[in-house]
Amino acid sequence: MPPARKKQRTFDPARIRTAVTAQFAHVGEAVRELGPEQLARPSGLGDWTVADLAAHIAWIADSLAAGLARPPAALAELSAVEWPFATASLAGKISEAARETLAGAPLPELYERAGARMAEALAANPDARVLDLWIGDMTLADFLVTRTVELVVHTDDLNRAAGLDIPIERQALAACTRLLADALALKAPGGAVEVRIPPFAVVQCVEGPRHTRGTPPNVVETDPLTWIRLATGRTGWAEALDGARVSASGERADLSALLPLMS
Repeated sequence: MPPARKKQRTFDPARIRTAVTAQFAHVGEAVRELGPEQLARPSGLGDWTVADLAAHIAWIADSLAAGLARPPAALAELSAVEWPFATASLAGKISEAARETLAGAPLPELYERAGARMAEALAANPDARVLDLWIGDMTLADFLVTRTVELVVHTDDLNRAAGLDIPIERQALAACTRLLADALALKAPGGAVEVRIPPFAVVQCVEGPRHTRGTPPNVVETDPLTWIRLATGRTGWAEALDGARVSASGERADLSALLPLMS
């Protein structure tokens, strides 16, 4: 008999909506206070400046509203946990679309407009609405979970690049952590390694002997932000180990060949 398929994690749509809206508002408040010197700093993401990164975050909200303004698709093709693997080929297209959409407007105006459009669109659409997207059609509920990843990752990018301390909503951080942990388990199915990211996620992955009780022989443990940076290529496996931000025990507990999940 084939092994039972793991049940996909579910997220509370109401909490996810609140988390996305609140996280975007946190970023908007901080961006409005950025001075010319901070905006001109390198973001650490290719040739983007901090201003480019901030504009891209505004586009995350604006593009969500634009997607909801298009006619709905008939059937979802992509789940939230599959989304991280569908994004790499579209990075250039997304960047170009963001530049075209947002060019010319001051950042405070971009955030005010994008926030208002997103709020109006979310209020008018149910979670089951299927969006017609470049990466594959997705329900609004699933797509909003992926927005927590975008917003948390780029909030962290902005904090480090501009020397800010923008708060990260706990629910957004939890959803981002769990989605990326589940994506690892999808990429490397199995039960040989237990990956612990307290307090939000524990997943088993990697083919090999499966433990059934007691302490697993192969364990990886880290904190949520380190995990998110590993999963998105902001931090390397060796760097995180050397800095004691990750503990890994057992001969199968090296995840370097599986990371990053997206970059």
